[in-house]
Amino acid sequence: MALKNYRPLTPTLRFKALPAFDEITTSRPAKRLLEPKKKTGGRNHFGRLTSRHLGGGHKQHYRKVDFKRRKRGMEAEVLGIEYDPNRSARIALIKYSDGEISYILAPDGLRVGARVSAGEDAAPELGNALPLRVIPLGASIHNIELAPGRGGQIARSAGQQATLSNREGGYALVRLPSGEIRRIHESCYATVGQVGNVDHMNVSSGKAGRTRWRGRRPHVRGMVMNPIDHPMGGGQGKSKGGGGRHHPVSPWGQLAKGFKTRAKHKPSDRFILERRRSKKKS
Repeated sequence: MALKNYRPLTPTLRFKALPAFDEITTSRPAKRLLEPKKKTGGRNHFGRLTSRHLGGGHKQHYRKVDFKRRKRGMEAEVLGIEYDPNRSARIALIKYSDGEISYILAPDGLRVGARVSAGEDAAPELGNALPLRVIPLGASIHNIELAPGRGGQIARSAGQQATLSNREGGYALVRLPSGEIRRIHESCYATVGQVGNVDHMNVSSGKAGRTRWRGRRPHVRGMVMNPIDHPMGGGQGKSKGGGGRHHPVSPWGQLAKGFKTRAKHKPSDRFILERRRSKKKS
């Protein structure tokens, strides 16, 4: 995927870098794979605001993506690569030999006309979904299940990939995109390859209006508020917390930097062999 840059004729265009959509081959989605998507504006069923800075945005339909790769042992042909407004990755429209169509995440390098399949007997090639016990060591994988049959939950966004590093005791050792090494049952399915749209991280919208199209409202810093509105508000000029040095906190007083929010004793701890950003022994 390539990015489209603009001549700096206006302040809006100066840093703008948008996707060129070269890989998109189908402009209209398959109607039978769409469902309505209701916007909440950050409100719950009582009408109370529970998530700030949400609202507006362009109307969207949800694409039913098959994260489980349900049809096993049957080849499918890639009909097109499509844009999905609900995720950073591209999706591929595939058609099975029995005529059923489905959406899957489009790995980097997948082309129209390619054949993909899922199952234990599938070849470990780009776009094929296999159990971790039959995928070659060192392979790049994405859309990884955490529990057999639950569907892919890990490495699903644009450019993400994990690495199958080892297998022991019925579990596969997978290095996740965050750097964490995790034990995952070898019966869990994963798809070979890296998620497409690799340059997504380099996209620069260039203007606030594009953020509003995505349904994100303005985010006001706490330091510029009044003391009644935020713990970090008030003071003369750009003061750090009004009455002295104040560590960054949320509007409700929870520390925003360095405060660990993960539970101390979580059942999944036994599956994590190495944490992300672990301290290296000198």
